[in-house]
Amino acid sequence: YGFYSGFDSDNSSGDFSEANHKVPEMLDRDPHQSNRTGKQNGETEIQENGIKRHRTSLPAPMFSRSDFSVWSILKKCIGLELSKITMPIVFNEPLSFLQRITEYMEHIYLINKACSHADPLERMQAVAAFAVSAVASQWERTGKPFNPLLGETYELTREDLGFRFISEQVSHHPPISAFYSEGLNKDFIFHGSIYPKLKFWGKSIEAEPRGTITLELLKHNEAYTWTNPTCCVHNVIIGKLWLEQYGTVEIVNHSTGDKCVLNFKPCGLFGKELHRVEGYIQDKYRKKVCVIYGKWTECLWCTDPTTYETYKKNEKRGGEQKKKLVSEDDIKSENDEADDMPEIQDTVQFIPGSKLLWRINCRPPNSSQMYNFTSFAVSLNELEKGMEAILAPTDCRLRPDIRNMENGNMEVASKEKERLEEKQRAARKERAKDEVEWHTRWFHQGTNPYTGTSDWLYSGGYFDRNFSDCPDIY
Repeated sequence: YGFYSGFDSDNSSGDFSEANHKVPEMLDRDPHQSNRTGKQNGETEIQENGIKRHRTSLPAPMFSRSDFSVWSILKKCIGLELSKITMPIVFNEPLSFLQRITEYMEHIYLINKACSHADPLERMQAVAAFAVSAVASQWERTGKPFNPLLGETYELTREDLGFRFISEQVSHHPPISAFYSEGLNKDFIFHGSIYPKLKFWGKSIEAEPRGTITLELLKHNEAYTWTNPTCCVHNVIIGKLWLEQYGTVEIVNHSTGDKCVLNFKPCGLFGKELHRVEGYIQDKYRKKVCVIYGKWTECLWCTDPTTYETYKKNEKRGGEQKKKLVSEDDIKSENDEADDMPEIQDTVQFIPGSKLLWRINCRPPNSSQMYNFTSFAVSLNELEKGMEAILAPTDCRLRPDIRNMENGNMEVASKEKERLEEKQRAARKERAKDEVEWHTRWFHQGTNPYTGTSDWLYSGGYFDRNFSDCPDIY
């Protein structure tokens, strides 16, 4: 989540600070694409049916990144750990990584669907679709979320969607974000921790997500665990930034022994495999009972294995004829292909008889001027009237650098970001001098009850709203 997450560090020197870079001009704002609710930022319109209508656009459009090159920063940092690099704020998007994690919940209807199914196979299909949908919001999101400060939190309660969510930055080095969500109807618990490992390959940046994600369906007494695919951003030196997800995701149902194996395919020769996801569900006897296919940027289908194999064989026969038409001049090396944005982005080839599991939500029409946010993402940093009085003082919505960037005040945002990082540095030095250990507030380190691996578990109590001992981080 967020390919640069982990770059900005309180150890970095001022040489790479965004204060040393000029801020580009703002894109022209379309007056018709302002906040369509007709309310000022921070107020939420109540519809006649009593449901809150969340904002549909940001207060100010994004700034152009065309005057900047990521490479201009990275080339000074060859040989340094990526976690020690501070990126100019122009490469950010006005969300914290904790808010970015909350985007898991955009397709919560898939959890609700899993809860409603009596058949464990159908439950696994819905959970698999939810796992894929969780990375869908990253499509074309090449902006870097703000690194959370140690002790930073984010809460979100959506009564209309039936959940509440809390996250905390529990470690700074390495950066670890822990989260916990529960259904308001007590039907599910969703929790985990994420600490991406970053690798810089010269022309691309790869983020390998570490940490276990757990979904518990309480009515069915079931628990599912998985880890996200690897995210890679290409053309960090020159050209248009584009990202792909690849790797194998294994979703295990610890109650039934069923397993779903999803292969997020790397782009491959001519980009034919870009965004593709293929996999299968097997029962506890390792028999394949379902095939899943689609694109994480588009939709996901499932069909029975026999139908899928028959279709693939027929497709291969037709493909042999097409191969003969390709000349040697048309064949490029796979390494060269990976450096460019693939042009081939076919829609998913539908196999007759398949069942639709999930389809991506349409983005708002002005999404390209709002960091390619989804409608759900647009609402995440909204500071509603009266909210400040009940939020924890560590909540992301109160971060002055993110708030100023969202409002289009880039220079102020840049200075605030530096101030917060310096404050974090000073606090750490003070703790080291007094030999005081940092204590997390809402999560504790423990063992995942289903995988037996180390995990960060919710300690409870956040929604009692006793914030008297929260750290002063802003």
